[in-house]
Amino acid sequence: MKSPYANKKPGEWLAVTKLLIKKHPLSPQEIKEVVLQSWNDIFQSKIGKRGYKIGKDIYPKPQILGFFLHELIPLEFEKRYPKKWRREISAKDKDLIYIPNDNFSIEIKTSSNPQSIFGNRSYAQESLNGKKGKAGYYLAINFEKCTDICPTPKILKIRFGWLDHSDWLGQASATGQQARLSRNVENFKLVEL
Repeated sequence: MKSPYANKKPGEWLAVTKLLIKKHPLSPQEIKEVVLQSWNDIFQSKIGKRGYKIGKDIYPKPQILGFFLHELIPLEFEKRYPKKWRREISAKDKDLIYIPNDNFSIEIKTSSNPQSIFGNRSYAQESLNGKKGKAGYYLAINFEKCTDICPTPKILKIRFGWLDHSDWLGQASATGQQARLSRNVENFKLVEL
């Protein structure tokens, strides 16, 4: 699929992003509501027969909190709209699949960095057969770390927009495993909800 930003300068990206968000079947308000509900659900949950609580008895690393968001957000949309939305099933799927039209499916990225999101180095490369596409709608969530001094961390940013595989900048080092976004991409291709 051709990028909606093809032949557009960074100064034009925000208008394109806003149009893409307007065309999406989920409203920004509902996306934000589900993210915040899912975040709160993590800290309301009890684990095991002793009912251990996150933020009181255990303090998960950011990767674990991100995992919960990756699971709970798609699960909530699947429960709300069972014939329209579903969770990822295979490696080629995005995190949240729009059944009527895969172009509206969403990749979810989370980070405890207060400003930026990151991907694997592979995000900076075109997709191979059988792998999920790197271009499309993205939901980016930044949150505070959960620690004994911050037992109820907050969501810092919820952003939504469209990214192309070429937006991801792989680390230059041959052993580097991370990809990041430029400041222009973060500011104009992802809109804060």
